[in-house]
Amino acid sequence: EAVVLEPAPFRHAVIPGFLAGPAFAEALRDELLGLGFRGRRNDLLSLRQSEELGASPEPHVAALRHALCEEFRVWLSAVTQIELEPTIDISCAKYEYTDVLLCHDDELEGRRIAFILYLVPPWEKIDGGTLDLYSTDEHFQPQQITKSLVPSWNTLVFFEVVCCPTSLQVSEVLSQKCRLSVSGWFHGPSVARPARHMEAPLARSPHIPYDHEILYEWINLVYLDMDSQAQIQEEFEERSEILLKDFLKKEKYQLLCEALENKEIRWSIRGPANKRLYEAAEEDSLPDTLKKFLQLLRSEALFLLLSNFTGLKLHFLAPSDEDEDAGEGQAANTTGDSSPKPEQEETEQPANGSPHQPHQAGNTPEAQDGETQNSSGTPVCAGELRRWTHGHYTLVHDSQATEFALDLLFFCGCEDWDPEYGGFTSYIAKGEDEELLTVNPEDNCLALVYRDKETMKFVKYINHRSLARLNKHPNRTGFWDFSFVYYE
Repeated sequence: EAVVLEPAPFRHAVIPGFLAGPAFAEALRDELLGLGFRGRRNDLLSLRQSEELGASPEPHVAALRHALCEEFRVWLSAVTQIELEPTIDISCAKYEYTDVLLCHDDELEGRRIAFILYLVPPWEKIDGGTLDLYSTDEHFQPQQITKSLVPSWNTLVFFEVVCCPTSLQVSEVLSQKCRLSVSGWFHGPSVARPARHMEAPLARSPHIPYDHEILYEWINLVYLDMDSQAQIQEEFEERSEILLKDFLKKEKYQLLCEALENKEIRWSIRGPANKRLYEAAEEDSLPDTLKKFLQLLRSEALFLLLSNFTGLKLHFLAPSDEDEDAGEGQAANTTGDSSPKPEQEETEQPANGSPHQPHQAGNTPEAQDGETQNSSGTPVCAGELRRWTHGHYTLVHDSQATEFALDLLFFCGCEDWDPEYGGFTSYIAKGEDEELLTVNPEDNCLALVYRDKETMKFVKYINHRSLARLNKHPNRTGFWDFSFVYYE
């Protein structure tokens, strides 16, 4: 039977019955299942993988490797018109319940053709684990899934690792079946790829002129006590992070949660899928309670309070390093006694209470993705209200900005949220998988994290287990957070 080389969204083909005879395929599967597998978990993936099989002595693995490197490679070169080298990268992967490989390209120097041989039990689309192929936009960013290939026993899929680049994912496995596959790459002459598209960052803005009264309206009075602030600053300066529980007054927090359920709020998908997938609120659609809370997060009074919590100079009244060296490093007074006069009265604010324009729908980066340093010398912030549900995530990526910044996360609607669901924010050192810090969603909790130029962050993929929470909370499919970044 002739193999059809499909052109879209990039060149690929499916070859059913790839291995001659069921006995060989079954023996190969049994050999592979006897290998040692190591769990791999990071921002992009969750799976179990074998060591490289390039020198594996198992007879059926060796026979497969030989067939791929010889007869199949010659045929593949003729079909694709790509000169392929006689060696391959090859390994085995097991995907089990909730395992996933999120949107990525297979681009690496010399890779030209990727292949996957499935050795799975009877499999249907409802089991998940599909190989999803994305179309791309004018910037070569993944746009939408245009084809989903369901794994099938003894079926081989191959596709060209093109310069566009190729964008694909393995969707989350939703059943208890084991998705076993052998995969790898054929190598050939490198192809020039287009320059990476650089996104516009979220707009950064200086504080808006609200004085200390807005703090007393919203925030638990414990955190407005000067002794408490000094204690918080001492802990923060030692650890560069802190969690402030019951941060808002209870009645204010309840109003916030009720407002977040408002059906009039417009939520926009944030992409592209090789960097992030979540929903962000369009600010002009928010009810007044949420607009006022965003005003708090952008207010002059909060900039000063955050300075007192962290020791960072986010307000001109905050002590500088020189002051501290001279023994003058005390928290600035947030009670209003020495607060500067606001630049304008609240009544002069625009009708929506904020000078910030609503975010537009489309592919807009999350708050940490600004590409420019804060060169103005004036402290600024950028942020948004996000909604997180099953299938949402953010990824560490090449164009992610790395600069000194204070991250603020405030969570709502997280009752009975289990870390096994994902949705936590993970901080890692650049180029490493090991976590430096994990911030789990927690109701009415303010998380502050100071990161340097070598620290990256991501929100872990929210998996299928999260739907179990609906048993306790039938109307609660996920949670919300207010994600802001402050720059000195």
